Amino acid sequence: MSESRLVYSTDGGDRRSADRRPADPKPMPPNDGVVRIFREKGGRGGKTVTIVRGLPAGELGPLASELKRRCGSGGAVKADAIEIQGDHRDKAAELLQAKGYRVKLAGG
Repeated sequence: MSESRLVYSTDGGDRRSADRRPADPKPMPPNDGVVRIFREKGGRGGKTVTIVRGLPAGELGPLASELKRRCGSGGAVKADAIEIQGDHRDKAAELLQAKGYRVKLAGG
């Protein structure tokens, strides 16, 4: 298909870019008060990462520091989630349950 062909619409002009919309991002887990702990490998060069989602936004930084210390591993806060390097789902779940959160192990 040639990019030089003009396509017009009466309600907005050039519509060629309408066919090239970006893919929808991953759906976010429901906001039901349950903290979900995932294990992911995809897009990380085969390295396993523990992802914690569903925590209140104001508590991400302090909890990330405590989780990294408890797991003896590095990590970061990215896009409303805590990422801990390595597979530490059990340690993270234990710590969060002790703090009073409802925890669910999700994913693979």
